[in-house]
Amino acid sequence: MLRIIAGEWRGRKLKTPAGDTTRPTADRTRETLFSMLTSRLGSFEELSVLDLFAGSGALGIEALSRGAAKCVFVEQDRAAIDVLRANIRSLEAEDRAEIRPSSALTLGPALKPFDVVLIDPPYATGAGAVALDKLKRLGWFAPSTWISVETGKSEKLEVSGFEIDAERVVGKARLTLLRLAGDVID
Repeated sequence: MLRIIAGEWRGRKLKTPAGDTTRPTADRTRETLFSMLTSRLGSFEELSVLDLFAGSGALGIEALSRGAAKCVFVEQDRAAIDVLRANIRSLEAEDRAEIRPSSALTLGPALKPFDVVLIDPPYATGAGAVALDKLKRLGWFAPSTWISVETGKSEKLEVSGFEIDAERVVGKARLTLLRLAGDVID
């Protein structure tokens, strides 16, 4: 059982999908990630967040608990979507959450960029790098967007057009914070 670490819903429990189709981000890893982001953002107040490969929604829900105005959750696994819906309903957060039941790799052009993008693909698939490249071309990121990608601790994220701000290994995970490179011209 996962718990929300901080904010409005601190201590509240989140359901996770049964089986091994999804891998929820451990509490310690989420705590490290949000500490890294908060030190750069100051606060999540009124920010727009995109949670890709959302699973139970733990990352996006953590951002909402900390004051984000809205989170779009993208998940394709049916069991995970059901759990995600139940978690959002239990927190009465339907007005701040949008669930897109699809693959993060099939999203079309963005209406506008997000402030924070949380990417937690299955480990050792390269899906995070593919999503970064595709979504960059489709306008999902602004120069001010903070992007987090969680990979397995031995994986190195290799993408062009982005600058890595920080990397941390926490347990089995490697957290990489990045932004669009300053010289990116699309």
